[in-house]
Amino acid sequence: MIARPAATETPFPHPRETTALFGHGEAERTLLDAYRSGRIPHAWLIGGAPGIGKATLAYRMARFVLAHADPATPRVQSAETLELDLMHPAIRHVAADTHGGLLTLERTLNEKGVMRTVISVEQTRETIAFFGSTATGNGWRVCIVDPVDELNPNAANALLKVLEEPPHRSLFFLISHAPARVLATMQSRCRKLMLRPLAASDVISAAAAAAGIAPDDASLRNVAGAAEGSVARALALLGGGALKLHQRTTALLNNLPHIDPGELHALGDAISGSDRAALGAFIDSVDRWMGERLRISDANADLPRLARLAEVWEKINNTARETETYNLERKPLVFSVFGLLAEATR
Repeated sequence: MIARPAATETPFPHPRETTALFGHGEAERTLLDAYRSGRIPHAWLIGGAPGIGKATLAYRMARFVLAHADPATPRVQSAETLELDLMHPAIRHVAADTHGGLLTLERTLNEKGVMRTVISVEQTRETIAFFGSTATGNGWRVCIVDPVDELNPNAANALLKVLEEPPHRSLFFLISHAPARVLATMQSRCRKLMLRPLAASDVISAAAAAAGIAPDDASLRNVAGAAEGSVARALALLGGGALKLHQRTTALLNNLPHIDPGELHALGDAISGSDRAALGAFIDSVDRWMGERLRISDANADLPRLARLAEVWEKINNTARETETYNLERKPLVFSVFGLLAEATR
């Protein structure tokens, strides 16, 4: 799936800065119960659709563990959630990405200032030095990979070696938008925690908190339904132009394999003349539509169709990443996407 923008590309808070969690109380209790049992698995694969709060949950758990190194203390044993006092220093240090007990692996800028398309093996090798050092105050070392889907093959293998021989008092949280596609050997070393899309009310509450607007704002109600349980999607659609572009893209997709040339040209012009939010709305709309078609094909055991759509989806993902990363012309992307999809759906 298309990756969510890095922290430097969005005006909304990064998950490490987000202290509130909406709609995932059961998953939160699963992590809390595992920790205070004293036998918490060293690695967790947190899966689910993009933008529903997987990374937010991982950072929330990381802060709690880093703040309470001993799971047997009364404070941990009596806790009902992973929430910390907002004045706790762990919140400040994690938000600033300066906590010595936390390592995050995510895409970064290369030497030319361009966002990388993958998490490199050099980044992943940082885990060796990180887990080789001594944690402060006999505490924990926590690594969050966000998302594990973006590890290149060498990086995935490097991480797997660390997972196979986990250091003492270490925790790994691997975020995945497509957990079934994570290396089987990596999956086997993780406890799986799957999150569901949020209810519309939770999307509204979380988006309002992230955007700093009132929950009863009319614009939030307008995007909550189209967001399909994703806070990131709701935030991307908050601009009226992005919502209209999403609706126009979806209408064209639903008419495949037939294509209205006039509408396709109009869509390409609209995306070319807009900001990156418009491109993101287009990519996200295609991503969602493709995901739904794949689920339908899988349910009907139409294996040839499933394989064809999966191959096309991979091509579209690669082309979209290149367009976004290198700021290429967008109209050719629109025509390429619909050409591939029209052929695959005939």
